[in-house]
Amino acid sequence: MTEVAVRRELRPADSAEIVALHQRVYGPEYGLDARFSASVARGIEQAIARGWPDTAGAVWLIEGDGQLSGCIGLTEERAGAGRIRWFVLSPGLRGRGIGRSLLGDALATARAAGMRTLELETFSRLTAAAHLYRDAGFRVESSHQTEQWGPAIVLQRYALELR
Repeated sequence: MTEVAVRRELRPADSAEIVALHQRVYGPEYGLDARFSASVARGIEQAIARGWPDTAGAVWLIEGDGQLSGCIGLTEERAGAGRIRWFVLSPGLRGRGIGRSLLGDALATARAAGMRTLELETFSRLTAAAHLYRDAGFRVESSHQTEQWGPAIVLQRYALELR
């Protein structure tokens, strides 16, 4: 069983590592192509330009076996509204409660920061993640089919009113 450590600060090389992790996981499992990685990279760059994670949100990085093995980000999108982003775990870390714990930490951080609503975007084939989101109170607000990252997938937007 891989031992993991959680790190809460973003280092200069982490952006590229987060992108690479997404491609390592979602490329082979779901056939997502380089456009997906480019989209992740753009999102991270835009968030950093707005002050993420230092002044507008938070990050949790999971390190195991000397490499980045998981992450989740929380960004502030506008006053009182946040977004869960870049939530991914290497296959070897799944089923251990790590994802549930990370999501719980992100929700607690959002509440403590005064966020009243959260949203996230995912795709329908991520059924384990969808289960976590629904258990946390998220509801699907919209969905549509796209081929923007390779094969046809159904993108879903979830929303949560924080209490």
